[in-house]
Amino acid sequence: MDPLVGSKFDPEPGPGSPAGGSSPGTGGAPGAATEQRIAWLTLAIGVVAAIFTGLCYRWIWAAGLLIGSVLAYFNFRWLARGMDALVAASTAQAAAVQPRVPVGTYFRALFRYGLIAVVVYVIFKVLGISLVSMVLGLLTLGAAAVAASGYEVWHSIETENKT
Repeated sequence: MDPLVGSKFDPEPGPGSPAGGSSPGTGGAPGAATEQRIAWLTLAIGVVAAIFTGLCYRWIWAAGLLIGSVLAYFNFRWLARGMDALVAASTAQAAAVQPRVPVGTYFRALFRYGLIAVVVYVIFKVLGISLVSMVLGLLTLGAAAVAASGYEVWHSIETENKT
């Protein structure tokens, strides 16, 4: 698990889901392996796209793609941390009639997007890196989530065919 977060978010998987069991080295939480897969795929897709873009087009665009994918990685990690806080708060107040979410959770969610916007703006203004390339780099998180989901579906189909 990434030392930045130590995520404990474990959604309830459906029957037959490969995320239903815990994987070795993931802390035992269902879904933790998928979370790790999305995190490293975000960076891997960003690096591959940056190298390809640098070789075929411009290195300044490659830098933008790489910066965007690193920001997407941190955004995903901060999102997981926020979800952990919400799950912990709701679990602690399970018997309460009207559970309260800590105000800091809302602040951190807004701060996350604000910080990404400020970093992208400063890099755009100071370094002159294309805004479009950084936004495309931010989209690597979506590509990683789709790839990880496809892997989970394929893995469950293979598991069913073996039984």
